[in-house]
Amino acid sequence: FAGGILAVGNHVANFSDHVSMITMLGTQNSQEDFIREKLNKRIHATFVQQKDSPTIVKRRLVDGYFFQKLMEVYEMNDGLLSPEDNARLCAALSVQVPQHDVVIVVDFGHGMMSKEAVEIVCQKSRFLAVNAQANAGNRGYHTISRYPRVDFVSKAEGEVRLEARDQRGDINQITLDVAKRLKIPTLAVTRGKRGCLVCTGGRDLVEVPAFAGQVVDRIGAGDAFLSITALCVALGMPPELMAFVGNVVGAQAVTIVGNRDSVQKFDVLRQLETLLK
Repeated sequence: FAGGILAVGNHVANFSDHVSMITMLGTQNSQEDFIREKLNKRIHATFVQQKDSPTIVKRRLVDGYFFQKLMEVYEMNDGLLSPEDNARLCAALSVQVPQHDVVIVVDFGHGMMSKEAVEIVCQKSRFLAVNAQANAGNRGYHTISRYPRVDFVSKAEGEVRLEARDQRGDINQITLDVAKRLKIPTLAVTRGKRGCLVCTGGRDLVEVPAFAGQVVDRIGAGDAFLSITALCVALGMPPELMAFVGNVVGAQAVTIVGNRDSVQKFDVLRQLETLLK
């Protein structure tokens, strides 16, 4: 499947007519033909080549009945970018970031977002939404605090607890503390079957329940949530409504195996209408 930022781009393209994407592909086993085949035709893609590296491929071994993940194998080079590769990436970001109303950064902690790249998106974005994901490939060394300026952050509960270094404390208080300490205007915390929390201004907290009736596969649900809620926050949607829409998007995402398909606007609108009747 086309996962990661490719999946995010496909989700966003179902809700917006004008989408650009910048990502890195390796010069070894680039997978570019497969990627272009899987991308929504609305997406204008810029691929920056990373020398002597493969395009990232993550293989997951899952239980065939419950789709429970048993093991992951990563094929990637997560070392620092060469000065030449970093210069090409930063040049592309410097041109494209200021041209867009909303910039969504999904940072998986695999080396692409250098210190210079982070500075560009923080300084030049009109509206910046970020997820700095914690995963098996970055071993807990990767947190949102490396982004000094954001407008919206969406993270899973475990990632927020990692940011706070607090595994068992009250998640409401942890969310408030993290949002205030990092000066995050809007922080959404996804909690699976418990729904989500949204903190605004480091002081106001709302909670919205989950709406998933059928869970096939949870992989990619958080990325789908971020993809659409970022647009909602940028449009000034109230936090209660944004979280409501986000949980509907999440409910759609968990019915899809992996990133086989993207969340469709029609399906989201139909479920919203059903829930509001």
